[in-house]
Amino acid sequence: MSKSITKKLLAGLTSGAMLATAAAVNLTAVPASAEDTRVIYSTDFEGDSFDFTRRGEDETLELTTEQAHGGSQSLCVSTRAQGWNGPQLALDNLIEANTEYVVTAYAMTPWYATLTLSMQYTDEDGKIHYNNILGQTCDGRWTAYEGVKFSFPADTTDWYLYFEASDANVNIYLDDFTITAAPEVEIEDIPALVDVYRPYFKIGTAIMASNLSSKPFMGLVEKHFNESMTFGNELKPDFVLDKAATLAYMEANDGDQTNPQISLTSAKALLNYCRDNNIPVRGHTLVWHSQTPDWFFKENFSDDGNWVTKEVMIQRMENYIKNVMEALAEQYPTVEFYAWDVVNEAWTDGGQPRTAGSNNVTNGNSAWVQVFGDNSFIEYAFKFARQYAPEGCKLYYNDYNEYIDGKTNAICEMAADLKEKGLIDGIGMQSHLATNFPSAAQYKNALAKFAQLGLDIQVTELDITTSDTSQAGLETQAQVYSDIMDALVEYSDSISAVVFWGVTDDQSWRASQVPLLFDKDFMAKPAYYAIVDGLEPVTTAPRETTTTTTTTTTTSGPVENFLAGDADCNGAVEINDVVLLSRYVAEDAAVKISPEGVSNGDYNQDGNVDSTDITAICRLLAHLTDADQ
Repeated sequence: MSKSITKKLLAGLTSGAMLATAAAVNLTAVPASAEDTRVIYSTDFEGDSFDFTRRGEDETLELTTEQAHGGSQSLCVSTRAQGWNGPQLALDNLIEANTEYVVTAYAMTPWYATLTLSMQYTDEDGKIHYNNILGQTCDGRWTAYEGVKFSFPADTTDWYLYFEASDANVNIYLDDFTITAAPEVEIEDIPALVDVYRPYFKIGTAIMASNLSSKPFMGLVEKHFNESMTFGNELKPDFVLDKAATLAYMEANDGDQTNPQISLTSAKALLNYCRDNNIPVRGHTLVWHSQTPDWFFKENFSDDGNWVTKEVMIQRMENYIKNVMEALAEQYPTVEFYAWDVVNEAWTDGGQPRTAGSNNVTNGNSAWVQVFGDNSFIEYAFKFARQYAPEGCKLYYNDYNEYIDGKTNAICEMAADLKEKGLIDGIGMQSHLATNFPSAAQYKNALAKFAQLGLDIQVTELDITTSDTSQAGLETQAQVYSDIMDALVEYSDSISAVVFWGVTDDQSWRASQVPLLFDKDFMAKPAYYAIVDGLEPVTTAPRETTTTTTTTTTTSGPVENFLAGDADCNGAVEINDVVLLSRYVAEDAAVKISPEGVSNGDYNQDGNVDSTDITAICRLLAHLTDADQ
């Protein structure tokens, strides 16, 4: 991290004490190790039988010598009638739920078709899920699907891996198919991001239920991102809204058109994890034009029905939000939802409402605008969220390209109006960035405008892509990350959380542009080191309380919420703590400081509160290292 945000005020408070030496951070990387490569299933199709079956009713599956990756035979799938027709392998009797595996295979189609490795399973509500894992264009050659990770959620059945092709008229060839257990990987012994940024804001991440099966992935989550969790998909409308239950409710209640039913089944595994590990959750997201089924807006909850009236949709919105909040409170009363993205991505880059229509027909259109005629639905959404969200939960408007002037200004105008009505608590800056856009200055300009509103800011989906994945490109990415994090620390008085949109590059929605802090092997990238450089980790491990006169302390018992440097015990290390401790050490009779504050003030934990501790806190706030002496 650069020294661009050094607080000049600190020098006057500590004078010559700023020359003291601060502890250096050891950032030595530990290479990953692959210990477990146990083979679960393997076939080279060289025999006279095979375990794969067809997905449709028309395919022909047969062994052939026409093509082979290794040996003399492969599996050929012909006479396909639909793109999803292809070879599938049933896995219920081969693998375990919530456990990560790796598949390697070689497949081929003609040059113009995309061939995709996918998975299928059925959840406990009987709903069938289809997930694409890896799609590639084979160019008429054998193409490796190598080291591809997959897993199936707990409480699911009917597991399949399968291949499908974008063109129904092409043959699919498959050879040398192997499933192995995922290797064990040792997590690097490096400073935790939550500790490094504890004086400034929460650090969190976004994960999906499938990530729970990877021990090294979750090891990184638990070490670096355990202050805030966002579910990547599992609380979005299309995962929560339950059409079958809604139709059943309508039929049982005289055709009631206003009470869409919901299910938390898709989010169950993640909710259980956050409950069991006491991790606060950012709810994402309630009202969005995307990933929302059309039937939610149609008469009789039918995909091909007419659009409902605004009056009916207001009732549907209220009941939907109410049902989500009540289900979470009833089923997961101990999970802390500290924030919700109430409305997501309602404004265009030019600051206008989206075009009316179905996003499921034309990407970017909004069914909310179709029904309401404009963006007036936003206020209703915040009104109902305020009414039904748990006490203490903050409500946010969330958007991308939030640093483009037209959208920035529209968000500010909307937020100011909602703030005046007591309906909004903050702005969610998604922050899906790239190394070439926006500039740090442009990003800071948006930060400044949002901060002036007097609302909280949360960075909700941070990632920074690079088209250059060479070492030089990764170093450029690291510098951009450093510049952005510098800007966020500069405005940290207005920012309560920074959430990275993922953990490892290979699991990112923008995987090809390696946008995150850790690579596919769970190793920290240059970007990680760039944003921790010069910052001192601050842990919250319980330690003994101290009672002191001016410079001497004695033990009296444990402190449950120890935060080094937080003399006023407000949960943050700030310039006020330096002032308070300076007056305390000077024996200012007017200063009142609690035993917990004294304990926190003993920054170096040597049993004394003195100028050495004040120096260390000043260096922390100024981001100084040994090299700055």
